[in-house]
Amino acid sequence: MKTVKVYGPGCKRCEATEAMIKDAASRLGVEVAVEKVTDAKSIAMAGVMSTPGISVDGKLVHAGGLPDTAKLESWLGA
Repeated sequence: MKTVKVYGPGCKRCEATEAMIKDAASRLGVEVAVEKVTDAKSIAMAGVMSTPGISVDGKLVHAGGLPDTAKLESWLGA
């Protein structure tokens, strides 16, 4: 199971990112545990300067804007 964190204040883009992660995981048949991180201090400590940010298994892979679907699938499939 992969642990995915979505960093952001809870805006529409953050919600869309979470939905994209769940959809991609479902298509790939990968189990994911998605955690939303909304605390500004925690977001900054993770190195996210622009939201939404995504980390997969503790590694920050994306920050700022909606992720590209192909990249998202590669992060989850790796």
